[in-house]
Amino acid sequence: MSNGVMKSGKVKYRKKNKEGIRLFLIALPFVLFIFAFSYVPLFGWAYAFTDYRAGKGLTDIEFVGLQHFIAIWNNRRELFRVLRNTFALSLIGLLFSPLPVVFAILINEIKSSKFRKLVQTFTTLPNFISWIVVFTLTFAMFSADGMVNGVLRKFGAETIMNPLGNNEIAWGFQWALATWKSLGWNAIIYIAAITGIDSELYDAVHVDGANRWQTIWHVTVPGLYSTFFVLLLLQISNILSNGFDQYFVFYNPLTADKLEVLDYYVYKIGVLTNNYPQSIALGMFKTIISVTLLFGANKLSQKMRGESIV
Repeated sequence: MSNGVMKSGKVKYRKKNKEGIRLFLIALPFVLFIFAFSYVPLFGWAYAFTDYRAGKGLTDIEFVGLQHFIAIWNNRRELFRVLRNTFALSLIGLLFSPLPVVFAILINEIKSSKFRKLVQTFTTLPNFISWIVVFTLTFAMFSADGMVNGVLRKFGAETIMNPLGNNEIAWGFQWALATWKSLGWNAIIYIAAITGIDSELYDAVHVDGANRWQTIWHVTVPGLYSTFFVLLLLQISNILSNGFDQYFVFYNPLTADKLEVLDYYVYKIGVLTNNYPQSIALGMFKTIISVTLLFGANKLSQKMRGESIV
């Protein structure tokens, strides 16, 4: 009897071991990809402490210590302006982070499966449109000679709408464009989470006489809590990484004061002014702050939900 149990245990262990090896081999290319593109480039941080010039090796350039970090601090007024824009745009996104949840719930409540798929397809497609194309469409619609102003002139309007060059609404306009582009895509994970909610919970509340809104509030919304908080905390950890492409194509002298975020500022310092060491120092600053925010968000998750995300 004991021999049979031991043989059965060995068979199960071998099957589990083979399954683990198979999963490891599947994950290995992605681990190598992350290592190659996320960890190997950290070697370049050494250039932040040198007077680097293009074409020279690390051993052929002068070591200057913290000179570039001191230069960043001496120019802190501009850095604080850039950080203000970065935090403001990220915080607007955090403030409206429940929108994909609401949108996913609304899509889930559509009874017609064909219409539901149609809505989901049309709202997901903008995510695959590049920001250059989005800028082209936006310029064609909202420029001084664009479609919107053309229609307004036909109705006798004298005021020209120009959100592309309006510094006062730059943050809100960019948030609206980013929301239009990513809302359907961000809702996908919540739609998947809704399908994972136990159907017996819905049956139970229907037996208790709950209507549609009560079902959403007492079953669907609680079922999305964990997914929402994990994504929210990850979004907090990436608060300094609110994108480069969008602000690169929409950047212009009229809105430069509001749209120069940290990613664009690093690009300007490193590429436009050829000050590579200082741009690397800025990148180091961004990485350290992002990692700090990640572990801070992880601590917050442990206290609020009793679960860790790292």
